Amino acid sequence: MTKHNHKKLIVLTAGGTGGHVYPADALAEELEKRGCEVMLFTDSRGFMNYKGKLAQIPNRKICSGSVVGKSLMTKLISLFKVGWGVLQALYYLVVKRPDCVVGFGGYASFPTAIAAIVLRIPLIIHEQNAVMSRTNRILAPFATIIAESFAQTQKVPASAKTVLTGMPIRENIAILHNQEKMFAADILNLLVLGGSQGAKVFADIVPDAIKLLPESQQEKIHIWQQCRKGDEEKVLAKYEQTKAKVVVKAFFENIAEVYQKTDVIISRAGASSVYEIAAVGIPAMLVPLPIAADNHQFYNAKSFGDAVVLLNQDEFTAEKICKLMQEFIASPSKLQKMSTELKNKAIVNAAERLANTVEKICEGK
Repeated sequence: MTKHNHKKLIVLTAGGTGGHVYPADALAEELEKRGCEVMLFTDSRGFMNYKGKLAQIPNRKICSGSVVGKSLMTKLISLFKVGWGVLQALYYLVVKRPDCVVGFGGYASFPTAIAAIVLRIPLIIHEQNAVMSRTNRILAPFATIIAESFAQTQKVPASAKTVLTGMPIRENIAILHNQEKMFAADILNLLVLGGSQGAKVFADIVPDAIKLLPESQQEKIHIWQQCRKGDEEKVLAKYEQTKAKVVVKAFFENIAEVYQKTDVIISRAGASSVYEIAAVGIPAMLVPLPIAADNHQFYNAKSFGDAVVLLNQDEFTAEKICKLMQEFIASPSKLQKMSTELKNKAIVNAAERLANTVEKICEGK
């Protein structure tokens, strides 16, 4: 069998967090539809925790470690782990001979990307955020191409070849793009998503904001709020003095269904989050995580302009949120305009665009 007529093998390598997992999972799904073989190289976090398509494809556990913000001893240990991980990845890549390696960032992806560079296997880097991550910045000069989620991504080397693919999102959410959202003056459905690093501040502020509203307006609000696991009863208790209807969970399994019902969302501004919000067209109050590297969540949110309300965390006060809620309740037309603008900025076929890039690179184009 010659190199030109064999079934393409694509190796994906990614860290263990959702921002890396979701686009890798979406690409794996799309590549399999096109008849490609797909493998995953990751560290022990991803190896144990991945779900969806990434849990179904063959995978290899690659040793790795983080050096950012660590002690000297931890950095030395991590460097040893990275070195060992590169050797592991070299072995697997030599044995498997993939047509292409696609890296999604995170320190877990670094050893496999380095091995691909050493073996001169085409390397595609997918950058999720509006500011390129430190890992990807190191790898970028050696990559075949950089696939960007946001136009004019910051800190990309000037010499790098780039293509705008967008941020691949879950298929059951992408299909909601074709459903027009309708907004009414008599009720407001609010979704509060914080993740592990946002749930506490949102749980502290949002109930106080609802308490500031007149009871006649509180009665018009239905809230779905994510909180830290184990804090469900504590957060729910904060709403006891309000008239709002509230559902509190640590995780929403049916998030696509909740998105469909949502009129306004309060969320962090990770790349997956903002592109899902845009795809569905949910008017949003985005509160970037202050400690995000290079303040990338701020720039993620800023790229959507007036289609979202961008609030720094020190601006996220009960009084401010109360005022915004009153504006939204009083003006369904404003919500409709924001929804339309968001959908216009969405890239719902990002998985297909990224898969197209992979196929072109595999074919030497």
